[in-house]
Amino acid sequence: MTSKLDQLKQFTTVVADTGDFEAIARVKPVDATTNPSLLLKAAAIPGYAELLNACVSDCKGDIGLASDRFGVAVGQEILKVIPGRISTEVDARLSFDTDAVLKRAHRLIELYDKAGIGHERVLIKVASTWEGIRAAEKLEREGIQTNLTLLFSFAQAVACAEAGVFLISPFVGRIYDWYKKSSGNDYTGSDDPGVQSVTRIYNYYKANDFKTVVMGASFRNLNQIEQLAGCDRLTISPDLLEKLAADTGKLERKLAPGHAGEPRQSLTESQFRWASNEDAMATEKLAEGIRQFSRDQEKLEALLSAKL
Repeated sequence: MTSKLDQLKQFTTVVADTGDFEAIARVKPVDATTNPSLLLKAAAIPGYAELLNACVSDCKGDIGLASDRFGVAVGQEILKVIPGRISTEVDARLSFDTDAVLKRAHRLIELYDKAGIGHERVLIKVASTWEGIRAAEKLEREGIQTNLTLLFSFAQAVACAEAGVFLISPFVGRIYDWYKKSSGNDYTGSDDPGVQSVTRIYNYYKANDFKTVVMGASFRNLNQIEQLAGCDRLTISPDLLEKLAADTGKLERKLAPGHAGEPRQSLTESQFRWASNEDAMATEKLAEGIRQFSRDQEKLEALLSAKL
């Protein structure tokens, strides 16, 4: 019998959401994504000990540089076991500074280039703030493709498509978490607010011929993944990937081009900020996500500092 993972791969590009290249080698995704939280977990893996030491050497006390080196080193190792791309994230503490995001993104690309990895195998991850979207727009014009993360609202998706970003990562599980806590309901199936958000964005993009890739992220259970089967890409944790690989039930495609979508929109900065203000879930989860990634970035830097 064909596993649900193999069935999913027939109409969705599967991406591993981890920094553990041994887990990636087991589940064989096309692409992989990392973030500060995943890099912090990777730093605790014995196999990365030498990489950590190498990243702090000759950095002249620049912990930000050492951190970027570690992110690129992990990405480099992951690229050895996947055929596609690695997403590497810009420091979340820069999320409201367009110029700072650009500077850090250029450094990440330069580090990959020095490692012999072309930018065609890298996606620069940037938080979906107004400033982050503007930075991504400039990077795309330079030929550096981006992954806009921490995306919770339709307004963010609209702005990203208008900016011509390569890929967005709407966070299914975190949207579900907020509504479950807010309402007390344990949503399932197509009633899941996270599933509904990605479905709406997917249909909007396809109906208006946007080329931006929709990659659902942050899953809490298999049902959320199954409800989004057919989405352009899904980035999934190793434990859920292995559960999909072990399940031989039938997987039905849920998303496909051709469904009705909303008319094309365009948002000014003030309209974007107002729409964000009106969406309590998106406002709270974006701020929370940036804080969480920032704290994990600080923990990673403390770990690197201890090795200086």
